[in-house]
Amino acid sequence: MKFTTKIVVGAVAAVCVSAALAQKGETVKIAFIDPLSGPFANVGQNQLKSWQYAAEHLGGAKNPAGVKFEITGFDNKGSPQESLNSLKAAIDQGYHYIAQGNGSGAALALSDAVAKHNERNPGKEVLFLNYAAVDPALTNEKCDYWHFRLDADTTMKMEALTTFMKDQPSVKKVYLINQNYSHGHQVARYFKEDIARKRPDVKIVGEDLTPIGQVKDFSPYVAKIKQSGADSIVTGNWGTDLTLLVKALNEAGLKVPLYTYYAQVTGTPTALAAGGDSEVYIVAYGHANHKGEIGAMAEEFKKKFNDDYYTLATYNGINLMAAAIAKAKSTNPVKVAAALEGLTVKSFAGDVTMRKSDHQLQQTMFITKWQKADKKYPYSIENTGYTTVPVKQMDPYVSSTPTSCQMKRPG
Repeated sequence: MKFTTKIVVGAVAAVCVSAALAQKGETVKIAFIDPLSGPFANVGQNQLKSWQYAAEHLGGAKNPAGVKFEITGFDNKGSPQESLNSLKAAIDQGYHYIAQGNGSGAALALSDAVAKHNERNPGKEVLFLNYAAVDPALTNEKCDYWHFRLDADTTMKMEALTTFMKDQPSVKKVYLINQNYSHGHQVARYFKEDIARKRPDVKIVGEDLTPIGQVKDFSPYVAKIKQSGADSIVTGNWGTDLTLLVKALNEAGLKVPLYTYYAQVTGTPTALAAGGDSEVYIVAYGHANHKGEIGAMAEEFKKKFNDDYYTLATYNGINLMAAAIAKAKSTNPVKVAAALEGLTVKSFAGDVTMRKSDHQLQQTMFITKWQKADKKYPYSIENTGYTTVPVKQMDPYVSSTPTSCQMKRPG
């Protein structure tokens, strides 16, 4: 189903004329393929707005290629099969760029389908911008030339998270609760491997994998956590599965520190605030209190939509695309893909580089902590009076992990 919201932004620039001449008057159309209905619709709708907003803010004269961007939503309902249907619809409508992130199962299906389409249809190639699907396989054994990941993968996030956790003496007994699909499995696997290497004294006292998007009441799982005697919880859950977990923890009065990937994502901050002060940590490539351009964008987004701009990969994605188009002097995805390889651009937290060997973006990582907003960190997430503040910042090399990718390049 084609989601009708779209936005065309920017004006053709008169800047960097020598690079932009080949693109003058062109519009880069990106098909956003993610849930716009169903249990994760609130997240998908926020992220569609985020892509559109980033395109508006960074389009036209504000980028070195001077191109316009048009972002259109296609509802995949969170399903790999529906993602393939959306991809076909997008291709039929002339899209050569897609963006997807909510669900590694969908991302793996799309990456494979894009690779097959491009092999069979020279001259009609499609490039895949993955902004949030973090299964390491996408940039390792299942890597593909046409796939570029803007988020940090699970090995990178877990490297950063366990680097922080190893220095927390209160962490002794950990309970793992994750969604029962590739991402959840990977979070559990890499936590076990990394913490065993860094803190072999830490014990895993319980583990659950829950059906994604299907559990309505997490109280039985919270009862197990309480019974286990865990002093810490590690979860890669996102969307409604994390929101409902937090709600169940609140109802049980269980104040166990949470170490998370996505506690800042739509719905969960409101649930956290309802439970009062709690110890929650997030590993991510950004946070809610950046200054400068990205901070101003977040404030403007809030005023415009009464919503939070937390998917900062959209900022990096538009900037990387514009820089690659300027470098390639073309909007042709074949030339843009080649230009993206090894490309470095300035971001809101230092430089980011699209590693050529596996198309995994190398970037700064943060550990942030949930607390009440104050004068130093004033941004109020979901108007709760709470925010996330950076407690540890790690340069890209700290969380960078090796790749087994054997990239096959066209020609």
